Amino acid sequence: MTLSAALFSPAPQSLDLDAVLASVTETLAATAAEQDRLGTFPAANFALLHSHGLLSLTVPKALGGRGSDLPTARKVIAAVAKGEPSTALILVMQYLQHLRLQDDQRWPAPLRQRLGRDAVENGALVNAFRVEPDLGTPARGGLPATIARRTTEGWRLSGSKQYCTGSHGLTWYLVWARSDDADPLVGGFLVHKDSPGVRIIDEWDHLGMRATCSHRVEFDEVLLPLDHAVSVNPASAPQAVLDGEGLLWMSVLLGSLYDAVAHAARDWLVSFLQERVPTNLGKPLSTLPRFQEVVGRIDTLLFTNRHLLDSAAAGHMDSGHAGQLKQLVSTNAIKAVELAIEAAGNPGLSRKNPLERHFRNVLCSRVHTPQDDVVLAAAGRSAFTQ
Repeated sequence: MTLSAALFSPAPQSLDLDAVLASVTETLAATAAEQDRLGTFPAANFALLHSHGLLSLTVPKALGGRGSDLPTARKVIAAVAKGEPSTALILVMQYLQHLRLQDDQRWPAPLRQRLGRDAVENGALVNAFRVEPDLGTPARGGLPATIARRTTEGWRLSGSKQYCTGSHGLTWYLVWARSDDADPLVGGFLVHKDSPGVRIIDEWDHLGMRATCSHRVEFDEVLLPLDHAVSVNPASAPQAVLDGEGLLWMSVLLGSLYDAVAHAARDWLVSFLQERVPTNLGKPLSTLPRFQEVVGRIDTLLFTNRHLLDSAAAGHMDSGHAGQLKQLVSTNAIKAVELAIEAAGNPGLSRKNPLERHFRNVLCSRVHTPQDDVVLAAAGRSAFTQ
């Protein structure tokens, strides 16, 4: 990265991260039920994270960010997700986008600097919009229907994207599209939220992760400077969106998010079992071997997750196993919450208790790329090629 020293911001001052994160978890948890009910962008949560410099955690220190490593990012995501997981998912996308941004030489240097400094100074959020109504997820192949046409003014971008996590709260959209060239350029076109022709369709109304605000976004002849084709390659010479390091970061951070949801469910169950004293028993449910065994099963699943995630974050796992890591941790997290639901019975499914919300949220782990069938099929193929 060759940036003029005159453009550098001073590195942020150190902070007591553990103390900050404990407070963040408590604050976010206090309004998590309301965020789930409303399904609107959690702006106050991001103002809080920005006040602690956590929105620029993976922005390089040279631009005023923290330049943090994967274990630190994992710790932050887990703490945020235990409080309010929709906020954490938007934050995961922020960290992943900034992780490799300054090293991607396809981006013009001024734009790389602008996005990094915007995150540091203004808490600006960025995410990639890739899924389309007709194509679905591009992870399974195909070219986007979203088109960028060359004009004398610049690019004219038109198309529709769905499941745009963070939509209303983002400043920058990295829109997956193709140019109108004979051998089209395919990749990310950078769009500012206030560009004329951008319209957000408020249709996100899902079972879980409701405050991610993952609405549909439409682009109608949006004018972009030519240098905003920031991460594109000819269709004849495609390039992977994430390299091995990026895949490992994605799996660790997503795994940490949903593992934290399971931890929140576990903590609620433990408190419930300690406080619930049936009159015919005369003592807490936590004294019964049946419930002790259930909590033991949950804690064993979460013990497995912790060691898998810590090992991967510390660099002790080959990036080729990133998909399997995500699949294992997600499966364990879902099972842990299912066990908590079974143990709690009717109170666990009551809307006045958080356990049913944790259950809805943890189920969303299954939809993230790579999905289970892709992961397991790849692992199976590799068994026959060794």
